[in-house]
Amino acid sequence: MPKRVDHAERRTEIAEALVRVAGRRGLHAVGMRDVAAEAGVSLRLVQYYFETKEKLLLFGLERLAERFTERVSARVRAAGDAPGPRAMVEALLMAALPTDEESRTFHHLYTSYAVMAMHDQALAAQPFIKNPEAAEDAVTALLRQAQEAALLEPGVDARLEAISLLAMSAGLGTSLLVGQRDQESAVAVLDHHLDRIFRARDGSAATRADGEPGTG
Repeated sequence: MPKRVDHAERRTEIAEALVRVAGRRGLHAVGMRDVAAEAGVSLRLVQYYFETKEKLLLFGLERLAERFTERVSARVRAAGDAPGPRAMVEALLMAALPTDEESRTFHHLYTSYAVMAMHDQALAAQPFIKNPEAAEDAVTALLRQAQEAALLEPGVDARLEAISLLAMSAGLGTSLLVGQRDQESAVAVLDHHLDRIFRARDGSAATRADGEPGTG
């Protein structure tokens, strides 16, 4: 009896191959033939599942987003059984910093997607991010939760601070990626801004990118 093919698994395997080869060579330099070779399958099979390079790139972006969510979840679990709002915000922001091979690949490729979408009409026509406000909404909700628990300084605008923290995290990620600053100084900047808006630790310190509990 012929082996039954799991199409979702095969698509994921091909997307993971895209991420690996693009992480080494750069997204702009990767073709469907390169991905087929990396995945150990035929070019025809890659074309069967994705038809065009743009569709493959978009699916790869979705897989990157899934892996980022998994990374945040792991940091939240490491923060304790009942992490408070600050620990949750730290988990999200720290997960986005390129501090190891996986997170560097994520930051590099995610930025590359954004740049390519500015110039590639086929990519630009697709939803680059299905819910562009998802992270912003999540951080805003956590900050409002902290406000309700009297953990924020008076007068903090949760939405504006969420936008600022995410923008700062993205900028710090790029500066880490290009070697402008090191991990310790990037984490110190994030801590400084969290200390500015939070009155005190909420009782459950997040695990830092270096594996040590955060200190205020």
